[in-house]
Amino acid sequence: MSQLCKRCLLREAFPADYEKYVETLLRRIPEAQKAAEDVYRSRLTQCKACDQLMNGTCMSCGCLVELRAAYAKEKCPFRKW
Repeated sequence: MSQLCKRCLLREAFPADYEKYVETLLRRIPEAQKAAEDVYRSRLTQCKACDQLMNGTCMSCGCLVELRAAYAKEKCPFRKW
């Protein structure tokens, strides 16, 4: 069995399931509530560099970082974004 990458996003750790779960949830976010694509990507880059990221989850607050980062008004619990 291969070991999971603890510092990966869900799309990297579980590519086969990503489309089924996370992408579905991302598509359900109303456009008016979504962060701009460049903001979203920047947030994910910062999350990937954070020690609190484990298997796509923020170990500080318990959120799925790919979902939290997609909302325009959300904030990082460590104020990194």
